[in-house]
Parts: sequence; structure tokens; C-alpha cells
Amino acid sequence: MTALRPALLLLMLALAACTPRGALVLDPAAAEVGTVRRVFVGTTRGKDEDTGTDYARFRTLDTRFVRVDVSIPPTHQPGRISYARPGRAPDPQTDFLTTRQIIYQEPGAFRADLARALREAPRGSREAVIFVHGFNTTFAEGVYRIAQLSHDLKMPGVAVHYAWPSRAAPLAYAYDRDSALFARDGLEDLLRQVTEAGAERVVLVAHSMGAAVTMETLRQMAIAGRPARNIGGVVLISPDLDVDLFRAQASRIGELPQPFVIFTSEKDRALALAARLSGETARLGNVTDVSELAGLEVTLVDVTSYSTGTGHFTPGTSPALIGILSQIGEVDDALASGQTGRTGLLPGVVLTVQGATQIVLSPVTALAGVAGR
Repeated sequence: MTALRPALLLLMLALAACTPRGALVLDPAAAEVGTVRRVFVGTTRGKDEDTGTDYARFRTLDTRFVRVDVSIPPTHQPGRISYARPGRAPDPQTDFLTTRQIIYQEPGAFRADLARALREAPRGSREAVIFVHGFNTTFAEGVYRIAQLSHDLKMPGVAVHYAWPSRAAPLAYAYDRDSALFARDGLEDLLRQVTEAGAERVVLVAHSMGAAVTMETLRQMAIAGRPARNIGGVVLISPDLDVDLFRAQASRIGELPQPFVIFTSEKDRALALAARLSGETARLGNVTDVSELAGLEVTLVDVTSYSTGTGHFTPGTSPALIGILSQIGEVDDALASGQTGRTGLLPGVVLTVQGATQIVLSPVTALAGVAGR
């Protein structure tokens, strides 16, 4: 046990967010400077009565709904989020800022506003992308992350975020694991609200521990006989999940939504440490052998060659990879049709074992494939 303590500390530090921590900073004038992205939010975060901080680590059984309009600064570089620093005036030229925040008093108002946003697209194209954040994340960090992804990846559809009650502390891994289980009902509620607002297709994008929230929610919906039939795809980024647990969840869900994409990296140091502490060789997010998922209709996309730093959120932070994934419509069509080996969009080594496909991306050929299109 003593030998594991240094590794535990390293794990928590590896997963810790950068200083300073992200916070919502309201600056309505930033709307005239940056590119504004609307983010519709469902949250089971409660209020810290001692500090007056809302959407904190505390858990609430009631799902609350918010809209946050985020200004992406004109100097923004793909993959990066610049937060306003405490003690200095926010700079709309360089900082992610909130231009407007709407707190809905009841779910109907949230659905009505979301429905208006969905109707901006023609029938047949009314999509919503729901982002589920991972471990050690503040409310603002999750909101700004989906805004950044929406902007950088040129994501079609309306951006929606599920903010579950992470404690947002590097040494609170156990608290967040419990919160991930607590948060299942809230995500199911948000999925229902988004569907009732008129989303014809919903794509779930989950990072790290958010993958546990997502898989457990899909599992409980399947068990209850009320699966979300309009889910048009699931993307798990660096999922912090036991492989056997994932197989069991997938088995209970039954037919997985398609495409079902899992981004993995051998250089994900955070997951490597998590696996070590769990007595495993790997977590789902750093699986190297596709045969471990044989029999499941999933696509592993190995982004090891793009990973830097902790390698724990490569699809959202690597400018080179973002350049490829920004052609999201074509990537989605390729994955859904099983034509990835022939599109030139996701080139590399392609392996298939009993329905499970693994694509090991090569930066040189991938960039050449994009440039030649």
C-alpha cells in the first residue's frame, strides 16, 4: 500500500487541470470582438451555501438548465483555452469569456429556447452534440471546452453540455467516481429534454470519467426499456473505464449506437497510472490490442502519434489532429459506413477483429490525405 502512494499522487497531478482554474467571467462586450458559441447546459451541480458559488461540487437530484454564450477570442489557437486570470481585467482579444448567461426557471423554458436553436437547421439536419466532461473539472471548464470543440471542429448542430458534480480537485478521484454514478439520472433527463425539444439526432461525446457516466446511463436506459432511439453516435475520448466493465455495459445496452468511436493513446500517462493503481495492464482509453473488444461494433482510433504532455485529451488539444477531425461530417460518414480504409481522411493501419475496428493514425499520411482533398 505504501508503494502505491507516490503513484496515486502522480495520477492526481497528471489529471489535474492547469492553473488558474477556469471560471465564468461575464463580459457582454466580448460578443462584439469574438465568435460567440451558444452552449445549452443541463447540470446536477448544487450550490455551495458557504461561499455562494453556484454549480459547485455539491450534488442535487434536480437537473437544472442554463444557457451560456461563450466568446471565442480572435487570437484563439486550435486546441487551446485561455482563461481570464484573477487580478487582471479580462481581455476579449485573448480570453474565453461569457457574453450572456440565461438561467431557466423550469425545463419547459429550456426546451423552448433549445427548440428555437434546433429549428435554425432544416428538417433532417436538427442535431445536438452533448459533451460529458471528465474528472477534476469545474463548471466553467466543461462549458468552455464544448465551446472550444464546437468552434475548432466545426461541429454541426447545437452544442449541449452535461455538467455533473465533479469536485474539481486533483485529490478527489474517489469523490468524482461516486459522482459519476450519481449523475446517471441527470444525463438521462437531459437526453429526454433534448429529444423533446426536437433534436432528430443526438451525438454523445464523453471525456475520461465522463465515459463512465455515459455508458452507465445508456445501460440503465436499456434495462428500463426506454433507450434513446435518436442517438446517432457515441464518441469516447480517453475513456477512464475498465475494459471488462465496458464489455459488460455494452452487452447490457445491446445494439450500440453507430458510429461508436473510442479515441485511444498509448501515451496517455493519466490512464496508464490509473491502470497501474487498478492492477490492470490498461484502461479502455489506452487499449492497444483491438481483439480485447472483439465482438463489439466499435471503432478504436489510436492517436498516439499526436499525443503530447499527459496525452489525456488529444482529439481536443492537438492542432494537427483537430485539422483532420474538423472535417467531421466526412469523418462521421466514413466511420458509419465502414469505409475508413478507403476515404483517405483517416488513413493509417486498419485492423478488424470480429466487428471491432482499430485505426492507428499516422500524422504524415493523415495530413497528406487532408491536403489532397
